[in-house]
Amino acid sequence: MCGRYASFREDQAIADEFAVATVADEVRLLPPSWNVAPTDGVRMVVERADRTTGEITRQLRVARWGLVPSWAKDPSIGGRLINARVETVTDKPAFRKAAAQRRAIVPMDGYYEWQKTDAGKVPYFLTADEGMPDGLAAAGLYELWRDPSRPDDDPARWLVTVTVITTAATDALGHIHDRTPLLLPPPLWDQWLDVALTSPDDVRSLLDTVPEPHLRPREVSRAVGNVRNNGPELVEPVG
Repeated sequence: MCGRYASFREDQAIADEFAVATVADEVRLLPPSWNVAPTDGVRMVVERADRTTGEITRQLRVARWGLVPSWAKDPSIGGRLINARVETVTDKPAFRKAAAQRRAIVPMDGYYEWQKTDAGKVPYFLTADEGMPDGLAAAGLYELWRDPSRPDDDPARWLVTVTVITTAATDALGHIHDRTPLLLPPPLWDQWLDVALTSPDDVRSLLDTVPEPHLRPREVSRAVGNVRNNGPELVEPVG
């Protein structure tokens, strides 16, 4: 699973990389993080209708990490849905509607995985290999959940949440962990975000074309295991 990652690039750098037209106000209030954890607010790239003109635009927005389906009775389920397995994402009730209608890209500067060893779990930070874009573009899904306890005129009545799609780690990284975020290369970004793509079969076909990523792992401090630790020292190599 992908349960921790780093997101510290400036908003404008992300907007430029993904050709974002609109950066939401809440994005600018989100600080950089070297230890993003479940239920944190995270940045995501989506294509949605502009609230004023109705025109479909590419936007950089904030969502809470851990998807809450629209039919959920309360948002607590989100803590268990931080990841969606690519093998079942178009079939599972929690994800299939979002897979057809609400897809996102979750920008990452790298992510963490823990390797099981005789001496305990060892954390690694995985980043883009040479020749790849500086950051990683993880495929994600987002949902909007209506809080029934809040009145219609309460701007906080809608909770926006996101999940990261994972796939099997089949290359040399498989020895660190058996799952990895599904990372989209630039040629697939437009297709993944295209709101006209609504057929589950077409979504499945697109997911099947995502190539295997080539990443650089480095062992990092075990301090990353504590969500209270957050700083650039967490991604520095050790050993």
